[in-house]
Amino acid sequence: MNRELLLLVDALSREKNVPKEIVFTALEMALASATKKRFADDVDVRVAIDRESGDYDAFRRWTVVLDEEHEEPSRQIAITDAPDRGENLVLGDVVEEPLEPAEFGRIGAQAAKQVILQKIRDAEREQILNDFLERQDNLLTGTVKRIERGNVIVESGRIEGVIPRDQLIQKEMLRVGDRVRAYVMKIDRTAKGPQLILSRVAPEFLARLFELEVPEIEEGLIEIKAAARDPGIRAKIAVKSNDPRRDPKGTCIGMRGARGPAVTNELAGERVDIVLWSDDPAKLVVNARAPAQVQSIVVDEEKHSMDVVVDEENLAMAIGRSGQNVRLASELTGWHLNLMSVEESQSKREQETSRVRSQFMEKLDVDEEVADILVAEGFTSLEEVAYVPLAEMLEIDAFDEDTVNELRSRARNALLTEAIVREESVENVEEALLGLEGMDTEIASKLASAGITTRDGLADLAGDELVEITGIDATKAQDLIMKARAHWFEAAPAATAD
Repeated sequence: MNRELLLLVDALSREKNVPKEIVFTALEMALASATKKRFADDVDVRVAIDRESGDYDAFRRWTVVLDEEHEEPSRQIAITDAPDRGENLVLGDVVEEPLEPAEFGRIGAQAAKQVILQKIRDAEREQILNDFLERQDNLLTGTVKRIERGNVIVESGRIEGVIPRDQLIQKEMLRVGDRVRAYVMKIDRTAKGPQLILSRVAPEFLARLFELEVPEIEEGLIEIKAAARDPGIRAKIAVKSNDPRRDPKGTCIGMRGARGPAVTNELAGERVDIVLWSDDPAKLVVNARAPAQVQSIVVDEEKHSMDVVVDEENLAMAIGRSGQNVRLASELTGWHLNLMSVEESQSKREQETSRVRSQFMEKLDVDEEVADILVAEGFTSLEEVAYVPLAEMLEIDAFDEDTVNELRSRARNALLTEAIVREESVENVEEALLGLEGMDTEIASKLASAGITTRDGLADLAGDELVEITGIDATKAQDLIMKARAHWFEAAPAATAD
């Protein structure tokens, strides 16, 4: 019988083109499953087959666990009982006891066959996927095999992938038998066997389609630096030429615009704007806003945002339907963009000037004239007054050296006072709130002033409420709130189990 087992392994390995070790493992699982059926309880059984002789041994197993986790006596040993089963046992150790293995000839043939064949099918699928991934091809072209609950199953030769419902282009009607392309996002190994997870809405899919249509991209002469999409409606890609003699935008458009339609047709009519890439973020934003003419840009490095000013007649075009243009430009550039008219920009600038002037008058105890001089010289904060190089401040004609030194001293004292107040205000703030990633003393102080001193208190806020309290941008506010709520979701499975 042992010789027959070895012959079976060899035959299955050759027939299915999988390593012998996979077949041996499948047989061990089948034998272990058969051996477990002798017991009324759910026991843990391991079977080991000698790869040379075909002999096999069975073992019953127990894992050493904490006393409070000792819930399955048929499979576990409490740590306090461990000394009775062997010396020097620690948490996580496994105790094995030899069993009389089930005779191979008496195994439920059908059950064993199912276990073995399923294991081999999984191994075959894994091997096929590995061969596909080794080609470093992240674009799959196949045929719609079936549709399950809105998810589209795509077959390409012996490879199968799934496009989840949320990764399909809206209003796109795919039918069984349709030929379709999709981007390979990841391999899901938690499903029944490894499976490709595909997407038709990922920005990378757009980039790969252009690579197919534009040979210069594959050759490295043209490079796609970024892409953003509103799937099925509009998209933007930023392109750069690595050859100064080539126009990247014209190359991607093609002769008489021949290259774009092929991509548009694949994306259910999605219109694609091609933008010239620039390493200068402000220049890239100007390019991304075309054809709307940008009057000026104010960059806020700290908030990673820009105020983009356009003429009133271009404002609607720059924003786009339902904010589509500005949203895509923001995703493409990686900056938060605030579009405004010239009048709105002037109003905002006047408000900011008034705020800075009032701050200087209050914190530095100076009159409006001195505050206006500081504003006119470009100072926007107490930190700048306190720590800008002395030589730069001495260049201000309206101030002598004594005045400069006095202003710097007052600014530093004001900053020190503010720091002390902030430290005192967060003394009663919960440690869990202070320890959140992205939280700092200034934000915590503003929250405490509003009566919010716990992580749950922050979690209960809406994004616009947090923005109003702290003055941080909406993206950071939403991120902080989600981090504050994270422990709710971590606790959710345990609560459900009860």
